[in-house]
Amino acid sequence: MVEEIRNIHREVLPNGLTIITEQMQHIRSVSIGIWIKSGSRDEDPQWNGISHFIEHMVFKGTKHRSAEDIARQVDSIGGGMDAFTAKECICFNVKVLDEHLPIALDVLSDLVLNPVFAPEDIGRERGVILEEIKMDEDSPDYLVHEIFTQNFWKDHPLGKPILGTKMTVKKFERDPMLDFYAQRFAPGNVIICAAGNLKHEQFVELVAKHFQHMKPVKNGFHSPQPEIVPRIIMRNKKSLEQVQICVGVPSHPIAHERRHASYILNTLLGGGMSSRLFQNIRERQGLAYAIYSDLSPYRDTGCLSVYAGTSRESAAKVVQCIVSEFRKLKSESVPAEELRRSKDQLKGSLMLSLESSTARMSNLARQEMYFDHFYGMDELLEKIESVTADELQALANEFFHTDSVAVTVLGNLNGLKLTRDQLAC
Repeated sequence: MVEEIRNIHREVLPNGLTIITEQMQHIRSVSIGIWIKSGSRDEDPQWNGISHFIEHMVFKGTKHRSAEDIARQVDSIGGGMDAFTAKECICFNVKVLDEHLPIALDVLSDLVLNPVFAPEDIGRERGVILEEIKMDEDSPDYLVHEIFTQNFWKDHPLGKPILGTKMTVKKFERDPMLDFYAQRFAPGNVIICAAGNLKHEQFVELVAKHFQHMKPVKNGFHSPQPEIVPRIIMRNKKSLEQVQICVGVPSHPIAHERRHASYILNTLLGGGMSSRLFQNIRERQGLAYAIYSDLSPYRDTGCLSVYAGTSRESAAKVVQCIVSEFRKLKSESVPAEELRRSKDQLKGSLMLSLESSTARMSNLARQEMYFDHFYGMDELLEKIESVTADELQALANEFFHTDSVAVTVLGNLNGLKLTRDQLAC
């Protein structure tokens, strides 16, 4: 298989703003993303949720467009505009046909550069976000992850919810929002990425036209590395039919040199239908409908977690089965055939994940944020291919320790107890 060489260009404007493009000549779309390199983990506790709030507010109107104008203009060119806030970034993005790139960038940059934050909109949007918080709290699998995260990185902004809490959101006013916006939306903190049918020089010209007047701002905010607190949390919620379980251990930061081994370990533990957790706990024993593992790496820490939904009667057994899979990964070498399957699964999903212009655009932005160069597909596949069974076993022995396993159990617990002894791995 001959790899297409990714046609990637990077340029930094004099004011510090980074522009990255990838030309994909075989498609008709272009995806543009404006990325702010700080997210909810960089908020003060009393302003928890303000990044997400600002992400909503920019759509409510700018100096040049009302909220309705924004929606109409994007719809009129058949585009899809979206935004999200994460723990370490905020992103505003749009996908359009290549011929509409100038107008798409015009609307997107207007949102990011000229929001008005009208007081009456702030009041209305507080109501919207409070409903969003309630909606999430009504979703048990969301809630168990949230309780788990808040305890895993206890008393650190990384553990706080991206949406904020009812208490913090009610306090959002225009002045603190303007302060926060001025600090975060600074050129040295912004990456503008585009992938699709475009030419680098023309795109840089367009971006410069909109953004070159932005003044550089010194912003040294980056929350310190969190301490990890592996606790056992039993949260009773009588109204739930199922018991929700989250079991996790500390893992490596996002740019760690052994990250490829972590991806494979996660894949064979709980990444899909042939994974050990799915086969042993769901298929062989019928103890859970949903069970999977997940890797959540950040710039200075990480977590490998397992989620399961089960009955109260089976909850303790499910936790013990999860922990016994940890134990087995430490004591027994992964068979060659299973290692091969996991590598192929990971490689396949990686290659499929980069088919769209939006995925390429996100991939470029993340590589810029966390790595010192852009990894080509061949390079990634090689790294995955080179991981050995011995490395996986060493990694399992590094990650899985009885005293570093954190557990959150949520549901109608009716006296259900878990002790540290039951987590022995």
